[in-house]
Amino acid sequence: MLEPWRTGKVIKIENATFNTRRFWIEIQGVEVFHFKPGQFVTLDLPISEKRNKRWRSYSIASYPDGSNVIELVIVLLEGGLGSNYLFNQIIVGSELTLRGPQGVFVLPEVLDKDLFLICTGTGIAPFRSMVHYIHLHNIPYRNIYLIFGTRYLSDCLYKEELEQLATQMKGFYYLPTFSREDNTLQDIHHGYVHHLYEEIVVKEKKPAAKFYLCGWKNMIDEAKEKIVALGYDKHDIHLELYG
Repeated sequence: MLEPWRTGKVIKIENATFNTRRFWIEIQGVEVFHFKPGQFVTLDLPISEKRNKRWRSYSIASYPDGSNVIELVIVLLEGGLGSNYLFNQIIVGSELTLRGPQGVFVLPEVLDKDLFLICTGTGIAPFRSMVHYIHLHNIPYRNIYLIFGTRYLSDCLYKEELEQLATQMKGFYYLPTFSREDNTLQDIHHGYVHHLYEEIVVKEKKPAAKFYLCGWKNMIDEAKEKIVALGYDKHDIHLELYG
């Protein structure tokens, strides 16, 4: 059943990086906004007369906490009508029309295989939600590898928070990698996401695993090919495409 359109009131905004912003939205008319980690909401923005050209979907970056507040993390796209509207017109107190939750990019009911959560940019949003949810509810899991690709250290969303989680959750590995950072910097991964999951799969002798991919199309297309080449079935791969 399709969820109704609702009103969301923006109650907080923070800059996360030079071109990403965190928006906290209080859903009006409900005490609790129920959703599964990994799902998204669709905003209806006044940027076109045609309805389907007004819609922009964003993964929920927060985790279900029994409240009616959700967080979205949004990147400002050059020439992007939706993100430019949100960055330039929306302030604390603004109201947004939204529908959700939507989507089937969610955790399996039983976490009996290793999870590879592979993302670029704001594609980290659904994985942040998932990992916090697993931690807060003491859900049994095997190994979880959160592999996050971005250009520079300054682009690294939720870095301190996820590093802290990695110290609290045995078997959770937070692995950011940087494609344009100074190669002389020690103690960080350089390059793209693919070499990290390939190395782990080889080292661990191809563990039973599920792969969740979220981010830009180029990364997802390349990852699908590489994961199948590692010997996994395409049904082991779940994806959420951005852009």
